[in-house]
Amino acid sequence: MLNNIKNNFRITEKSPDQIGPLKLAYLGDAVYEMIIRTVLMDERERPVKKMNKKAQSLVNATTQAEIAAVITDDLSEEEKAVFLRGRNAKSSSVSKHSDIHDYRIATGLESLFGYLYLKDDMERAVEHVKIAFDRLDLDI
Repeated sequence: MLNNIKNNFRITEKSPDQIGPLKLAYLGDAVYEMIIRTVLMDERERPVKKMNKKAQSLVNATTQAEIAAVITDDLSEEEKAVFLRGRNAKSSSVSKHSDIHDYRIATGLESLFGYLYLKDDMERAVEHVKIAFDRLDLDI
């Protein structure tokens, strides 16, 4: 999919290492939400309104901070570096529904997902989400 987007829109090839952590987080937010929404679509029959409510409970800074906490030890050195760059990035905004600590950790996680997407390694991103959901016993 990524190559198709790059080819059709003539996107200049850049290494994910050359992209700032907040831009990676911008993309990674969508990547994480896409994983969650895909899983919600397939689990069981439920109205879209309920799927959206469930997605909102999983796609927020607090839940993302919990996910980051349980997968940190499983990250490669490269992934840890990306996560830390995202977590430590200075953002001009903060979510009104979470504290700054959770928000920064969530930004680190989103940076990681953006990075993995640009490396064309969605398999690894999905693996991290699956491991976290199993460990946290999160119900989808």
